Amino acid sequence: MSAALKRRIGPGLLTAYGVGVMVGAGIYVLVGAVAAQAGLYAPIAFLLAGLIAAPSALSYCELSTRIPEAAGEAAYVEAGFSARWLGVVVGLGVTVAGMLSAAAVLRGGAGYLVGFVDLKLEYAIIGLGLLLTVVALVGVLESLALAAVFTLVELTGLGLVIWSGLSAPVSPDWLAPGEIYVSGIGIAATLAFFAFIGFEDIVNMAEEVRNPSRTLPFAIIASLIVTTIIYTAVATVAVRAVPLEVLSVSNQPLALVFEAGNKGPVAILSAIAVVAALNGVLAQLVMASRVLYGLGKRGGVLSVFHQSHARFGTPVVATLFIACGVLAAAVSLPLAGLASVTSVVLLVVFTLVNGALIRIKRSTPVAPFHVALWVPWSGFILSLGALLAFVLGAFS
Repeated sequence: MSAALKRRIGPGLLTAYGVGVMVGAGIYVLVGAVAAQAGLYAPIAFLLAGLIAAPSALSYCELSTRIPEAAGEAAYVEAGFSARWLGVVVGLGVTVAGMLSAAAVLRGGAGYLVGFVDLKLEYAIIGLGLLLTVVALVGVLESLALAAVFTLVELTGLGLVIWSGLSAPVSPDWLAPGEIYVSGIGIAATLAFFAFIGFEDIVNMAEEVRNPSRTLPFAIIASLIVTTIIYTAVATVAVRAVPLEVLSVSNQPLALVFEAGNKGPVAILSAIAVVAALNGVLAQLVMASRVLYGLGKRGGVLSVFHQSHARFGTPVVATLFIACGVLAAAVSLPLAGLASVTSVVLLVVFTLVNGALIRIKRSTPVAPFHVALWVPWSGFILSLGALLAFVLGAFS
């Protein structure tokens, strides 16, 4: 085993990684859950989630050029608040969020798979999870290259969904929109925020990226813009084509949209959704293992994770640990619960990361990539507000 990771990633592959993990993270499985809360206003919930994420994404851009470490958020918070323990807590929170995110997407993808393959859900989850673990262990370039292929497939699938949804007969709900429930849209936006998980994963690849001060900001901004446009379009055609009472309870919401447009056998879309899930899970496996690797640099019991394979250049121990957690959560926990907990954890992390940048900019204003001070303040307020809205909505 060795300690150093290999710098093998360029801007194109990193952007594809970001888009892939964000698209794979939820749009194929979360549209129904978001529609259950926001109804016809699900597109607004996705757009709002993107706006909530945007200032934090820009904060990540600056921080990633100031502190290009695999530990990402942990390093940022540690530097901003001069508290190693807080950085470790944040790093562990990001790791847990990555595990739960991967578990949610794996469970959702397996749900699509058993829709056209006669297989028990648990067996599908375990089989897909083990396959992706092997890929993640072999190498980061191989993992991201496969993820790029997956991304092309899943974007093609979303294009088919949009085309099919626009061709489908209009749902009665679309013709008679009901009252706007602000609280429902707020809860839905927090849930939809799960679908934007991914831009923060990019920074954890910092030690494997060539020219990180330019590559990281480009990939973060580009992936967020692309996915926001896609999500809003897909959510719009979904609520337009499928009755809300059907869409809101489906484990295969976009397959329903594809079926409504009658553009081909629904198994095609289900297969693409499985590929999207594979992409999301693979990206989260790669990300969470890098966070553990970075935390291991700080010593203590976590030092066991700060080692990489001499040949493959991947953090093997960290990857295997994350994979076990993902499989256990995917088999035992429901999709909506996984998504909600992940969103809450990341909103807490985003609040702390923006706060860290505010403090860092006061002492060291110059950075390779610079944003105005109002950007982290906006990210702090929006993340904290979304977190409070979700908590209040959950108890209302």
